[in-house]
Amino acid sequence: MNELIDKARVLMEALPYMQRLYDKVVVIKYGGHAMTDAALRASFAADVVMLRQIGVKPVLVHGGGPQIAATLERLGRRSTFIDGRRVTDDETMEVVEMVLGGKVNREIVELIQQAGGRAVGFTGSDGGLLRVRKKSIDGHDLGRVGEITEVDPGVVRAAIDAGFIPVVAPIGVDADGLSHNVNADEAAGALSAALRSEKLMLLTDIEGVLDAGNRLISQLTVEECRRLIADGTVKGGMIPKLECCIQALSGGVARTHIVDGRVLHAVLLDLFSDDAGIGTLLVP
Repeated sequence: MNELIDKARVLMEALPYMQRLYDKVVVIKYGGHAMTDAALRASFAADVVMLRQIGVKPVLVHGGGPQIAATLERLGRRSTFIDGRRVTDDETMEVVEMVLGGKVNREIVELIQQAGGRAVGFTGSDGGLLRVRKKSIDGHDLGRVGEITEVDPGVVRAAIDAGFIPVVAPIGVDADGLSHNVNADEAAGALSAALRSEKLMLLTDIEGVLDAGNRLISQLTVEECRRLIADGTVKGGMIPKLECCIQALSGGVARTHIVDGRVLHAVLLDLFSDDAGIGTLLVP
């Protein structure tokens, strides 16, 4: 009986969070170790399906960097990065489309459905979801890497309204119809803003944003984020994560959070606890 009472107590503690999130869109960037570890994959899928069952509307935007790198390596090609962005020539873009828009997207859709959910996959080219222009960094040519100029979330809204969990691969299309590789964090931030989501959550392979002494920073303002980037405390792949959070907040997203995806049931732990309880919370 005590065990049953404990279960009831846990459900009652979660009730305020369920009420706050009911009928709200939550955009989750899915990537890193959470995509490759079997136990983490299973817990992630169960979390997402549970959210949909209790009336939350999860939208997934996935990465696939390790899978792209592995495929390129098998083909005898090496990846080059500038500030966390993969330099993408025409041949690399073919691999990106094959891996992200095909293999990885379909695997995630099937993962959600095996857990009892209903999922549908998209790329940014479907329904004009992600429009882009060619992106460069400090004059460096990144090839077919896109900077998002416009988001039309119509196909995603239609999927949500039909009861599906949308799964979006970060591939955009320019004005000439040419596909471009888009950073998954940037895609998640832009889509989150377009959907006016209640929350944007980025799953990472570290605790969150770390200070110069490698200590977790539980909360940051936009101004503090920019200062950490400028002074070099934050570098590499964390830069686009912070930039996409800033973009989402300025676009009307209520809360953004960088969360350690190596923790079992990280999604539920984040959503059903106080905002500063896990990872790094970013506020305006």
